Amino acid sequence: MERGRRIAFDYGDTRIGVAICDPDGILATPLPFLDSRHPKLKIYISELLGEYLPIAIYIGMPKQLSGVDGEAVAKVRAFAESIKSLTESKIFFVDERLSTVDAQRRLHEAGKSAKDSRLLIDSMAAVTILESGLARND
Repeated sequence: MERGRRIAFDYGDTRIGVAICDPDGILATPLPFLDSRHPKLKIYISELLGEYLPIAIYIGMPKQLSGVDGEAVAKVRAFAESIKSLTESKIFFVDERLSTVDAQRRLHEAGKSAKDSRLLIDSMAAVTILESGLARND
């Protein structure tokens, strides 16, 4: 695997979960979520990309359990296009089915209450997306 950081986004209408990995692609770490409605969202994403200089970007693709594209696919594709205008890094879509379920399980195992989990869930889902991307070795 090529050395370098990778970043993942779990896009949602309200919050965007974010996760980053170390340069060796071993440890995925959640970052604070972004407010997807914030007028400076594109600036915040540009700053993240400038700070971490990722060699790859993974974005969760909201497929239904049947494998069919979910209703939010068009929004995720538009989000990806906005990121594409900010970077030359490769962008990959990752099937995000069950990423939130996995994130909830992890937070529960870590002893987080449902109330505490609400603010962490999106970025933990981004961790799951990032780990899936790293496993693909793109």
